[in-house]
Amino acid sequence: MNNNLSLEPAVLTKVNTWLEGAYDQDTKTELQRLIDSQDADTLTDSFYKDLEFGTGGLRGIMGVGSNRMNRYTVGMATQGLSNYLLKSFPGQSISVAIAHDSRNNSPYFANVVADVFSANGIKVYFFSELRPTPELSFAIRHLGCQSGVVLTASHNPKEYNGYKAYWNDGGQVTAPHDKNIIAEVNKITSLDQVKFERNEANVEFILDELDQAYLDKVATLSVDPEMIKRQKDLSIVFTPIHGTGITLVPRALERFGFTNVHVLEAQATPDGNFPTVVYPNPEEKDAMNLAMQKAEELNAELVLATDPDADRVGIAVRDLKGQFVLLNGNQTAALLTYYILQAWKKAGKLTGKEYVVNTIVTTDLINRVAEGFGVDCYETLTGFKYIATIMREKEGQAQYICGGEESYGFLVGDFVRDKDAVSSCAMIAEMAAAAKDQGKSLYELMIQMYQEFGFYKEDLISLTKKGHRGAQEIQEMMQELRENPPKTIAGSEVVELIDYKTGFRRNLRSGEESATGLESSNVLQFLTEDGTKVSARPSGTEPKIKFYFSVREPLASADEFDQVGQKLNEKIQHIITDLNLK
Repeated sequence: MNNNLSLEPAVLTKVNTWLEGAYDQDTKTELQRLIDSQDADTLTDSFYKDLEFGTGGLRGIMGVGSNRMNRYTVGMATQGLSNYLLKSFPGQSISVAIAHDSRNNSPYFANVVADVFSANGIKVYFFSELRPTPELSFAIRHLGCQSGVVLTASHNPKEYNGYKAYWNDGGQVTAPHDKNIIAEVNKITSLDQVKFERNEANVEFILDELDQAYLDKVATLSVDPEMIKRQKDLSIVFTPIHGTGITLVPRALERFGFTNVHVLEAQATPDGNFPTVVYPNPEEKDAMNLAMQKAEELNAELVLATDPDADRVGIAVRDLKGQFVLLNGNQTAALLTYYILQAWKKAGKLTGKEYVVNTIVTTDLINRVAEGFGVDCYETLTGFKYIATIMREKEGQAQYICGGEESYGFLVGDFVRDKDAVSSCAMIAEMAAAAKDQGKSLYELMIQMYQEFGFYKEDLISLTKKGHRGAQEIQEMMQELRENPPKTIAGSEVVELIDYKTGFRRNLRSGEESATGLESSNVLQFLTEDGTKVSARPSGTEPKIKFYFSVREPLASADEFDQVGQKLNEKIQHIITDLNLK
């Protein structure tokens, strides 16, 4: 190919390699179409770099090219992971589990992964139909696998797909395995190094037995089955937003004993085009609108929604005026922790050896609730793989109850090692039934929690800074915050600075320093005298820098809820102004 398109030399070289190399004819035809249509921008974006195998795996736009999700980038990643597994478990019989979500090409990519693993002599347990990510995590431990892969891009737009890698504890890979796998993947520089020929003898299809084993475990999480019998007709609307939640959430709710569950038909069919939403993300109000409309029609009491791979859950409840409102991830996580600890205490299950977990940018209300029940609370870096790490370290010494993060991820029980919207939906329904059994709504239960432990309100601003200059701007913002930290925020003195990159927290009054005890991460936190917490964190996967705000006030009575809520909103706006984030 000549360079009439004015492509960079490195891009042109890669395009020619794909045109002339051992790539399939469909790939070459699509590549020729891009060349013929003079689409230099797409060609450049598709080839200017290799799709990076990061600490969580792969994620990218689907298409032709070295910077796209396709048979070849997925195959090379899997060959690297295969090589690392063979080095890590020499002389052992190695097995992996593979699952996929409802995204376009997910079944195809899952088959490519199965091809490569099996060709490398690795036993593959292959889910024969789409299934939620948490069931993949469960399957790894249940089947005694050394690793696992799920094909999903979580709640990204429809153009994306991805590849998440897990280790033998059922958690996503963490240090040292993450960096070691990346090194092995980076050694794969040619298609000739990838074994694509499936060995059928090494592939075993799984489904029903795993479903039953997983749902049996989910059923054990119910703390008060007798109460559910009294409130079994709680009216629930559930939407899987065209994803995998349809396969297990209705069954989990049925196993808990709920008989009045309405699946939103308009979003019930798995579909990688996500035709009824812009983003298949329960964090987005637009993705929840159809379910809330259905709930109004049915006079339902609770709305549950899961993202495409069913690891995140969004909920809507009726407020004091009877209108449906969405709870954010912090509210849902705190409320679930509050209910579960309350129920465990009532059932006499708290022995002093239990613990809960949250992340450093999640509401401190979880810490306060745990403290109130005499339960340890551990904080960890953002990402559920770090919660899984704590679970692994504490296994056999203390009992994990639950853990969550602000980005709509929660996990009850320890048989899964990733966030789990299936079991979370069941526990949220039990929590709503328990509130109803006491003559309350879930919203009123939340206000009760605020009265007991303080009214906490959180918000988030995400600033997008694209391109090379954008990445520099983000670095400069973090450097400025480190070198010139704010002395006051919203009129309250900053008394503590925590820098997770250096691993130290500093009392700004006494000058005393102490270690965070966590691995290095580019996050800064500012704590003020009045309990405000501001966190600055560049995204690891997007060209963004995120600022998290947490403010609090006491709530003396439910009558003051609106007034105190307004005061907290004003405080958050004051912070945004102070930090010039408008």
